[in-house]
Amino acid sequence: MIQIENLGKKGRVVISLGGSIIVPDEIDFSFLAQFKDFIEKHVVFGFKFLIVCGGGATGKRYIEAAKHIVHVSSEDLDWLGIHSTRLNAHLLRTIFKPIAFPVIITHHEEKFKVDEPIVVAGGSKPGWSTDYVATRLAIGNGLTDIINLSNIDLVYDKDPNMYPSARPLENLSWNKLQEMVGNRWIPNLSSPFDPVATKLGLENNLKLIIANGRNIENLKKMFSGQPFVGTLISN
Repeated sequence: MIQIENLGKKGRVVISLGGSIIVPDEIDFSFLAQFKDFIEKHVVFGFKFLIVCGGGATGKRYIEAAKHIVHVSSEDLDWLGIHSTRLNAHLLRTIFKPIAFPVIITHHEEKFKVDEPIVVAGGSKPGWSTDYVATRLAIGNGLTDIINLSNIDLVYDKDPNMYPSARPLENLSWNKLQEMVGNRWIPNLSSPFDPVATKLGLENNLKLIIANGRNIENLKKMFSGQPFVGTLISN
């Protein structure tokens, strides 16, 4: 287990919320209700959040439908995914409406000075994953802590579904993560974190936590400074 102190003390906590847990197949109402309760309680504790939403199964369905009918360019595949992330972002913004900034952030270079404790963002432009958007928004707004929430507990040295000998990694350097994920982003890539965003994290000395977003009890431990299950990436 790892332990983080003073999470979010330098500003908003950036959460890259994987579409795989928002819409694993259908919209996961149960998870979203738990996530809403968790975020709202931590807003009361003084935390502020920037939540960047992934596309999930919605994006995959549109992409596969297009590919099944015609040849589709990478740019058009990305746009289908981007609009799916924005739909999910509007859902999150609606859920948090009383305490959320009323406009969805859709531009990666947008600096925001808002009073609301929650800001929600979606995808930005072709070639950029929501991990990358989250990283760019963090840098542009002087934020240092990014939490990548998906359906994995932590990072392994290789795919545990294919290699039974795969080892869990609790602490990892940005350089090592870059070696693992490569340097190139492709639409719908399955990776612990976007390769291009990884390069930015390295260059800007950010702190990234990768954890399972469905494990709300684990998230509570993370935010209270207790030991939790996850992987910490830093320089």
